[in-house]
Amino acid sequence: MNILFCSVGRRCELLKDFRRTLGDKARLVVTDNSLYAPALEFADISYKVPLINDEAYIPMILDICRRENINAVTTLIDPEIAILAEHREKFEQLGVTVLAPYLETARLCFDKYEMYKHLVKNNIPTIKTFGSYDEFKAAYDDGVISLPVFVKPRTGSGSVGARRIDGLELLKDVTSQDSSLIIQELMTGEDMDADIYVDTVSHKPIAIFSKKKISTTIGGANKTISFKDEKLFEFVKKALQTLRFNGPLDMDLFYQDGQYYLSEINPRFGGAYLHAYGAGVDFPEFIYNNVHNKAENRECIGSYEEEVVMMMYDSVVISKLNDIKSSVKSI
Repeated sequence: MNILFCSVGRRCELLKDFRRTLGDKARLVVTDNSLYAPALEFADISYKVPLINDEAYIPMILDICRRENINAVTTLIDPEIAILAEHREKFEQLGVTVLAPYLETARLCFDKYEMYKHLVKNNIPTIKTFGSYDEFKAAYDDGVISLPVFVKPRTGSGSVGARRIDGLELLKDVTSQDSSLIIQELMTGEDMDADIYVDTVSHKPIAIFSKKKISTTIGGANKTISFKDEKLFEFVKKALQTLRFNGPLDMDLFYQDGQYYLSEINPRFGGAYLHAYGAGVDFPEFIYNNVHNKAENRECIGSYEEEVVMMMYDSVVISKLNDIKSSVKSI
């Protein structure tokens, strides 16, 4: 099996996990727009490509799929998810499985305010969210929401610009300077997430790995501990019934006053998926079985140990510039 990881960046450990599971049963092909993306060093074949909004980008990715006989493609950054989903038919014509949600779902996941409205419409408990200061102020005056609140960008990833706001004047000032911000109630319950695999044959969730966040930095959790709760598993399955996913995703949740609340969904490999893999929840094996064997995976929701801890740390890649240039292909 040949799998293409787009916008691979720093996801070195993820590629290592694929290598541990699949060994020489798969070739790992990767792309990035920078020669200096460290994960390029952990692939079988690496390509330097334009930025994802370049008009030559998708034609180049399709060309790589032809050249390398790619069987499955995924991306590791949020802005590219909808791009792959939009061109799903072109990939499928080449026999390539797109490990990304279908287009409407991809767009909902990227736009947090639209996702909020979708969840409310479908009676999925979620965090009160407001698209503008005026909308928030009307709800505030009616006693629907109180201060402090949390603001974050309506689109994007990595928690850049997300912060707590305690006063009305500051909130008005901040949102007037940046109209891309949404306003949310400040959740005080437990912060957690779930790594989920939606089978590409049955289109059902067959694996859910839940973990509580011990520590977070910009970009996500860096220390987590696994736990199980049938109530959470049922909550996740109910939420997924209203959306169309295909492959891996990461769901951010809060648990407060005896209720789970869905915060947002990142329909790709989450940065902390490494925890799930380390606890035995093997998405690479699921992908191989779906794509290479064209077989449905058996459900294994909750098939892992509780109180397994993940602690992330930094590492480096050292290489000569000439070696980097000679190993990374261009089209």
